[in-house]
Amino acid sequence: MQAWLTMTAADLGRGIGRGEIDPVALCRTYLDAIGAHPLRDRIYARVTADRALAEAQAASERAASGHRLSPLDGVPISWKDLFDTAGIVTEAGTKLLEGRVPERDAQVLSNATAAGLVCLGKTHMSELAFSGLGHNPSTATPPCVNDEAAVAGGSSSGAAASVAFNLAAAGIGSDTGGSVRVPSAWNDLVGLKTTSGRLSLEGVVPLALRFDTVGPLCRSVEDAALLLATLEGRKAPDLRHAELRGTRFAVLKTVALDDVRDAPRAAFDTALDDLRDAGAQIEEIEVPEVAEAMTLSTCLITTEAYGLWRDMIEESPDKMYSEILMRFRLGKDFSGPDYVANWARLDALRKVYLSKTAGFDAVLMPSAPILPPELKRLEEDHDFYLSENLLALRNTRIGNLMGLCGLTLPTHTPSCGLTVVCPPDMEEKLLRLGAAAEEALR
Repeated sequence: MQAWLTMTAADLGRGIGRGEIDPVALCRTYLDAIGAHPLRDRIYARVTADRALAEAQAASERAASGHRLSPLDGVPISWKDLFDTAGIVTEAGTKLLEGRVPERDAQVLSNATAAGLVCLGKTHMSELAFSGLGHNPSTATPPCVNDEAAVAGGSSSGAAASVAFNLAAAGIGSDTGGSVRVPSAWNDLVGLKTTSGRLSLEGVVPLALRFDTVGPLCRSVEDAALLLATLEGRKAPDLRHAELRGTRFAVLKTVALDDVRDAPRAAFDTALDDLRDAGAQIEEIEVPEVAEAMTLSTCLITTEAYGLWRDMIEESPDKMYSEILMRFRLGKDFSGPDYVANWARLDALRKVYLSKTAGFDAVLMPSAPILPPELKRLEEDHDFYLSENLLALRNTRIGNLMGLCGLTLPTHTPSCGLTVVCPPDMEEKLLRLGAAAEEALR
């Protein structure tokens, strides 16, 4: 049974379908692993054992009768603590929402439950999802699987840790500037950033609604495809016979390759060699409009975030972690006309980016230009916190600003991911490319 803890969600689903794995036994195995793990309180904000066992029992009965709801019916997963869970505390990692109990599940959670997935519990996260590092002194800071003294990456830090430490078959997180992809990369997972608007945000505690997205953190591209299907209530894309021969990739030099540290750069270069060996054509390109878009980021994201949370924040600012409070308050510095003008400019830049990359199947970049920083130094050095947070999210933020869908894949180097991005609403193509790249990177 312990071997179940390291299997992909897809393989667990197949085992259930063949009658080799009982969903109740699987659920108990995960609950026992969570209960025995020394770092569980740094990963899970709360475990929903009663709900999980009830859902597993129903899945077991469906499997016995041959009426499974989906390929992942009976598979236990975790949920970032900003997805509403009916009757269960949902606090989004902040004391501002302490004790908040929603009446209904978030729509994506409801969809997953309708597909038979089992909810193990809620995972820790950066406060109100506003950090790429995952450090949260207000609640807990999840560890990185490759270095327990380092942060896991944020804001879906606990979601990544729950999978990487074998305490969930997959995790569901959110991504506004990189919060699925950074923790996935730093914990050697696959992370899917969906197109804005593709998955419902109903019942998801917001940060910046025009950038917020929902996505899975998991062990394989197949898992990502199946989870995307369950979250939106559609059929999963067919990944069979995906290959790289004849594909054409662009490496984005603008911004994405600036100041990339030695280990991520070496891992990226090796990954590119693997893709070439599998038949992909790769060339470097410059897109200066990306650099201009990056200058608009602070206005667009912080203005919206502060606008959504201003009243609650300023009523009790002492309840917030100072670094996160400072970041929210940057939204004070911009006017309504600034916000409108910058959105108009970003929309124009997005069109140019799509035009300049239209001849390629996808664009590649390192998932993060840095390795996971040490927690102790982040706590003691304000300037280090600021610089590492900005660098952690820099490459992933390109995808959010350009409105793209993106996938991070593990490389041969721990905590170093390769990101593949495609135009908006092209998740099916992205996942097929990802499945082929995944094979090449093994």
